[in-house]
Amino acid sequence: MRASAFVYPWDVVGDPDAAARLAALGVRQATLASAYHSTRALTPRHPRHRVVTARHAAVLYPVDPARWRGRRLRPYAAGDWAPSDAYGEAAHALAGAGLDVHTWVVLAHNSRLGEEFPDTSVTNAYGDRYPWAPCIAQPGTREYLVDLAVEAAVRPGAAGTELESLGWYGFAHLHAHDKTAGVPLTDAGQYLMSLCFCPSCRDGYAHHGLDPDGAAAAVRRALEPVWRGEAPTGGWETVERLLGAEQAAATRAWRDSVARSLQSEAVEAVRAAAPEGFRVLLHADPVPYHAGANAGVDPGHVLGVADGVVVPCAAGPGLLAPFAAQASAKSVLAANFTVVRGMGGSPATLGEDMARAAGAGATEARLYHAGLASDEDLSLVTKALAGRG
Repeated sequence: MRASAFVYPWDVVGDPDAAARLAALGVRQATLASAYHSTRALTPRHPRHRVVTARHAAVLYPVDPARWRGRRLRPYAAGDWAPSDAYGEAAHALAGAGLDVHTWVVLAHNSRLGEEFPDTSVTNAYGDRYPWAPCIAQPGTREYLVDLAVEAAVRPGAAGTELESLGWYGFAHLHAHDKTAGVPLTDAGQYLMSLCFCPSCRDGYAHHGLDPDGAAAAVRRALEPVWRGEAPTGGWETVERLLGAEQAAATRAWRDSVARSLQSEAVEAVRAAAPEGFRVLLHADPVPYHAGANAGVDPGHVLGVADGVVVPCAAGPGLLAPFAAQASAKSVLAANFTVVRGMGGSPATLGEDMARAAGAGATEARLYHAGLASDEDLSLVTKALAGRG
C-alpha cells in the first residue's frame, strides 16, 4: 500500500538530514503544507529549533502578485517562522531524496481572515462570529478560496494535492486555551451551533422556503436543553426532532448545495491549472452535514469530482465504507492514521491498522505527522511499513 507522510516546510528547511530521514521511513510520498492555518508545533529533531509558532494562517510560497492585485481577500505571507519560499525549499529537498511531493492546502480555516474581515465569518444563531471559519456561501470568500486552491495546490514539481477544509467549518475548532468543553455537544449540537446566519446564508435559507429569523429562533430553542446539560444523543434524526424535519431539511438543502458547488468549482479550477496526471484529493468525512477540517461530503458526488479522498481512520476504518461503496477502480481512498503517540496515535499497531483499512477498501495510507513524531514513533512506523513490503 502506497504511504505518504504529512510534513511542514519548517520540518525540512534548515535540517540537512530531514528529507533523507523521511524517505528512510519507507514512504513514497511527502504531503507538504503549502497553505496552512495558525499552529504551534514541535520540531523534535531540528538542529536550529524545537518549537515553531505560526501566528496566523499563511501561504508558504511567494504569491503571484498579478492574481491578487486589488483584491480585498488575499493570502497572508508567513512571518519569521518560515522563509518566503519555505515550501519550494522543502519540496526541492524532498524530491532530491526520491520522494513524490504533493501539496497540502488548508482552505476554509483562517482566523486572521476572520479577525480582519469579520463579515466573512460563519455567524451562529446567537449572532456570535467564528473568525476561524470563513462562510463558504459568500461570493467573495468562495472566489478567494478557489483561487487560493489553485495557486497553493499547483506548485512547481508537485504531482498532486490534498485539499483540507474544502467545505463548511463550524463551531468545533482546536483553539489555543480552548474553554468550550464544559457543555458537551454531540453531532446534533455541533450541527446546530455550526449553522450560519450571515446575510448570504439568510438569503439562502429564504430561497429554500425558510424564514431566517424564525429558523435562528428555532435553533436557539433547540439548543436550550443542551445548555441545561441534556446533551442530545444521535445524529441527523436528532437534528430533525429538535429543529423540526422541514426546517432541518431546508438548512441541509442550502448547506449541501453550497458545499457541493464549491468542491466542484475548486477541483475543476485546480485541474485546469495543473499538468496532466495531477491528482486531486479531498480530506473528507462521509457524513455530509459534518463540518470541519475533514469536510462533510456526499461520497458519490465527491468521488465523481475528485480523484479520491483522505479519510480519518485513527478510530478504525469505519468511515471508509461509504466511500468504498461509491469508488471506481481509479478512485484513491487514503486512510489517514495518527502516528504520534502524544496526540493519541498508535504507531505500534500501524501495520495491523493499515491491513484493516485495506480490507475496508483503502488503497493508500497517510501518516500524521512525520515532523511531530518522536524518534521512537518513527522507528515503529519504519517497522510497520517494512513489514508491509
